Amino acid sequence: MARNMSDDTASPSGEIFPERSARIGFSRNRLVRHSERREKASDIAAMMALPEARSFVIAGDVPIFRRDGEAFTPRFTMAEAGALAPVAETALLGTLDGTPLFATLIAAGEGERLKESGLFAIDLRSIAVQGLLPQDELGPLGEGKALMDWHRRHGFCANCGVRTASASGGWRRDCAACGAQHFPRTDPVVIMLSVRGERCLLGRQARFAPGMYSCLAGFVEPGETVEDAVRRETMEEAGIRTGRVRYLASQPWPFPSSLMIGCLAEALDEDLVVDAIELEHARWFTRAEVGAMLRGEHPDGLTAPLPFAIAHHILKAFVEEGEGF
Repeated sequence: MARNMSDDTASPSGEIFPERSARIGFSRNRLVRHSERREKASDIAAMMALPEARSFVIAGDVPIFRRDGEAFTPRFTMAEAGALAPVAETALLGTLDGTPLFATLIAAGEGERLKESGLFAIDLRSIAVQGLLPQDELGPLGEGKALMDWHRRHGFCANCGVRTASASGGWRRDCAACGAQHFPRTDPVVIMLSVRGERCLLGRQARFAPGMYSCLAGFVEPGETVEDAVRRETMEEAGIRTGRVRYLASQPWPFPSSLMIGCLAEALDEDLVVDAIELEHARWFTRAEVGAMLRGEHPDGLTAPLPFAIAHHILKAFVEEGEGF
């Protein structure tokens, strides 16, 4: 199959990888993270002092934007970021094309106040849906939002309850009372397309937009492999037994801090037993139906997730690349 080189992504070292994941929202992240420098406070201070250094500002869990000509930008100088509101936390994200990028956390209520001064508080999902930022900017911003959300929610030691302090350039919180160290969490989630011949299984939750169907999904539990999580979730939500499981792609999902692990699952039967607590409805769809949903042409007005979501790309792989078992 011919490859579209525009779908390729470059690693921080400049190598090109034709990964499906790189086409998905929040997944293209060329930041050089400088993890080896996080323990050196002097290095971080020097990077912060550079005139080209910039910071994303997150009010609670909502990024702050300003106008830059005709475009929106989430980047502020370090002095600008510090002057907007009292700073709760600051973390080094890394460098992008040589520019040091930080994330700055301010209180959630400051977003409304800043809008009165001509700035914009725009939730990350709307940013992705509307395509307000290029992919090279969306990935680092999602990283910053997820990291700041972790700081906001984990200010106290889970071991002894004492307030913790940011350390390691914002990538750790330390407890002075008991010595515990706490690190940012990433919650793995399997999202799978169950396939049986030329049909696939899709479901919808009550919170979905009217008429939208998507892949089934669920959190990986302790002691589970990815494959076992796919089999368990598919059985629990739809009553379908699963055979082979194959990885397709992944997506950082900063709502608040998940990693979506996209898989294809071989359905061994087709009689649905839908868990009404998890799903409002589920049914089997043909490749042709899913193609019509992706194009917005389904005769019943049914739709698929938008391109920023990994489910959209799993469905495209099923329809356009013939993925299946």
